[in-house]
Amino acid sequence: MAEEKTLHDAFIDELRDIYDAEKQISKALPKMVKASVSPQLREAFEAHLEETQEQIARLERVFGLLQEGVRGRHCAGIAGIIEEGNDVLGESFEDSAREACLVAAAQRVEHYEMAAYGTLIAWARAMDHTAAADLLEVSLDEEKAADLKLSALAKSGINDAAAEVAHPDDEDAPGSPAKDAGNARGMRARSGD
Repeated sequence: MAEEKTLHDAFIDELRDIYDAEKQISKALPKMVKASVSPQLREAFEAHLEETQEQIARLERVFGLLQEGVRGRHCAGIAGIIEEGNDVLGESFEDSAREACLVAAAQRVEHYEMAAYGTLIAWARAMDHTAAADLLEVSLDEEKAADLKLSALAKSGINDAAAEVAHPDDEDAPGSPAKDAGNARGMRARSGD
């Protein structure tokens, strides 16, 4: 009978998972930099690429603190999220829509990472791996800041620019009073009212 695994084993598995995730992200970010039209979005991706490389080094330090070999375990979750992002790059979106989609794809990555780091920190603290938890907390804070920056970029014009191209005439935009009134008239006409 196989020996039962402990929380420490699960912690190491998760550590290997996020290590692989960060490696995958470091390979995907240059594609996002290249696909960005907006200088602000490009700069955000470039800055996060540098942070990601620092996070990889930080994870290697955590492995060292725990006297574990540095190695990843394929992270299928991030692989799927990155594949979705690559699908966006393969679509023939106009520039502003591509920018909005890139932000959305990047935020999916950030949320995955925040969940992973949050779990690792909680487990590390529960097992009194304080130094490891402190290092992981730095990465979590960086992921949260990256997510906030992406949200700010989306709100500062990326989403509005994409929406304007999608619906250049506000009267025809879904949800606009003119469009809703026209729909209501059309429904009454079809229903015989």
